[in-house]
Formats: sequence, structure tokens, C-alpha cells
Amino acid sequence: MGNRLTQIATRTGDTGTTGLGNHQRVSKNSLRVHAMGEVDELNSHIGLLLCEDMPGPLRQLLVEIQHQLFNLGGELSIPGFELLKPEAVMALDQALEDHNAQLPKLQEFILPAGTRAAAQAQVCRTVARRAERSVVALGNEEALNETPRQYLNRLSDLMFVLARVLNRLHGGDDVYWKSERMKG
Repeated sequence: MGNRLTQIATRTGDTGTTGLGNHQRVSKNSLRVHAMGEVDELNSHIGLLLCEDMPGPLRQLLVEIQHQLFNLGGELSIPGFELLKPEAVMALDQALEDHNAQLPKLQEFILPAGTRAAAQAQVCRTVARRAERSVVALGNEEALNETPRQYLNRLSDLMFVLARVLNRLHGGDDVYWKSERMKG
């Protein structure tokens, strides 16, 4: 994968282009760069979530997700390259199954609220959905592997479940939507 950074301020992007991992220059407004940016933002939001108090296994899961998101970003930065493996999607499927099994079934929609950690997990969910849309848009224009799209789809589901788990860590619960339609 490309060269390691030895200089941060290269000034090569001053013209509105950026270099991909294969040394190709593209517009900073290209679909590929948007997708890379969305994945980077998602990784940063997970980093912020990791500032919260949580059990070690959950922390380890999120750190592993950060590494996989870096793999995903690397894959996006080199057209035609595969770095994110299908096993990473299977790991999310397993985590989703494990964490969802300990939660009560939903009876109503819930709000992205509760504890600060749960609210941040919900932010991660929405950013994951946006990253997924960017990857889908890129895939509509260029050939892409399926794994990045699948990973982001699964990750957004997992972040929803983890928000519910995080709300319960300190005795909290889901914050239910009070639908006007349902009041009757």
C-alpha cells in the first residue's frame, strides 16, 4: 500500500486534487474521495466513542472495527485493490448476533438518545449509513468489491445495537419515540 507519510504539508493538494494510493491524482470532489472521507469520519467518530467508559470486550470490538475501517479506506484509495476481507463482515455478523441476543425485542421506534455513549454510537450509525451511500454511489460509477458496502451496512446495524447496549450499561433503557399516531 503506497508510501508511508513522511511529510504532512506537501502542498500538492493546493490545486484541488489529491493523490490516491496508486499515485493517480483525482479531484478532491470525486466520488472516491468522498467515500474515503466518509469512512475516515466514521473512524473518527468511533474514536470519540472509545473515549467513553465501556467493558473491555466492547472496547476491543470497536478498536478492531477502527482497524478494519482503515483497511476499507486503504482499499478505496487504490482502485482495484482488495484489503477488507469478507471475514470482517462475518465478524460483524457475529458481534451483531451476540449483542442483539442480550437485548429485549423492540416494540416501537427509539430515539438516538440516552447516555452520551449511546448517543455517540447512534452518530456512528448515521455516519456509517452515509459512508455506505457514498460507497454505493462510487460503485455505480466504478467497479468495486462487495465487501466494503456489506461491511458498512452491517456496521451501521451493529452501531444501532451497541447504542442500545450502551444505554443499559448503567441501568438505562431505550428512549422511545412518542408517536402522535400511536397515542389514540
